[in-house]
Amino acid sequence: MSKEAEKREISPEMARAMQDRLRLSEAMRLIKHKVVVMSGKGGVGKSTVAANLACALARNAKVGLLDADITGPDIPMVMGVEGKVPRVVKNKIEPIEGPLGIKIISMGHVLPSSEAPVIWRGPLKMAALRQFLVDVNWGGLDYLIIDLPPGTSDEPLSIAQDIPDSEGAIIVTTPQQLSLLDVNKSISFARAVKLPVLGIVENMSGYTCPKCGHHEDLFKSGGGKRAADGLDIPFLGSIPIDPSIVLGGDSGKPFVLEHPNSPATKAFEKIVEKVVGEVEKHKPKPKFKPVGT
Repeated sequence: MSKEAEKREISPEMARAMQDRLRLSEAMRLIKHKVVVMSGKGGVGKSTVAANLACALARNAKVGLLDADITGPDIPMVMGVEGKVPRVVKNKIEPIEGPLGIKIISMGHVLPSSEAPVIWRGPLKMAALRQFLVDVNWGGLDYLIIDLPPGTSDEPLSIAQDIPDSEGAIIVTTPQQLSLLDVNKSISFARAVKLPVLGIVENMSGYTCPKCGHHEDLFKSGGGKRAADGLDIPFLGSIPIDPSIVLGGDSGKPFVLEHPNSPATKAFEKIVEKVVGEVEKHKPKPKFKPVGT
């Protein structure tokens, strides 16, 4: 064999990588919009925001929800599908069906119990994420919401590399200065991997007493808006504190479906409207129907 032929020869590893890339492209081709939800630190309610945004979107669209937090999967509990095991049909993993027909997959669905730890290094976590993208039968979706773990490590990097045509990221923060410091890290990460930033959501933004109407900014307020303005990215909205959001997450009843007329639900709806506007700027904008109607 000539030296030129040897150079042109494709190794088995290269062939497998090309085949994997083709399968990934085919799976993602059926999904119109891929949106990731991320945060610079934990404890900001990112998974709760991702789940409720998915539910608000699902009123008028076909939605999938991928729990990309391999070591700390929370989506099964939040969406009320904990303990359900996905079936395998024709070599494809069938996602679990959640509220409003949302297709859900999570590491929590394949662990032997909710207490079982996942003690994996980066390559194993990245391989699992790719399997969730390629081997799950997502079918045709309008939106795939991807709930990333906090930080800027393995899982966010894997998703950014495997879905280069993602519409972008929603950054979740709280008004606390400590949380806002990590917003800059998330934005820097997104820009480094060429992931568009759809905007910032400020969670836990004040509390209004339902009895007397008194409003209290428990963790300050307005920090998310100031951060967005300073970084020249859209501010998608603020979500007020509501004890029912916590109760709904613990009981597996998404807040926006259980409390359609609450101020927090209205805030989620406005955020969804802005997200739809950002991802479909150059396409006909679908009519958004509020949850409470």
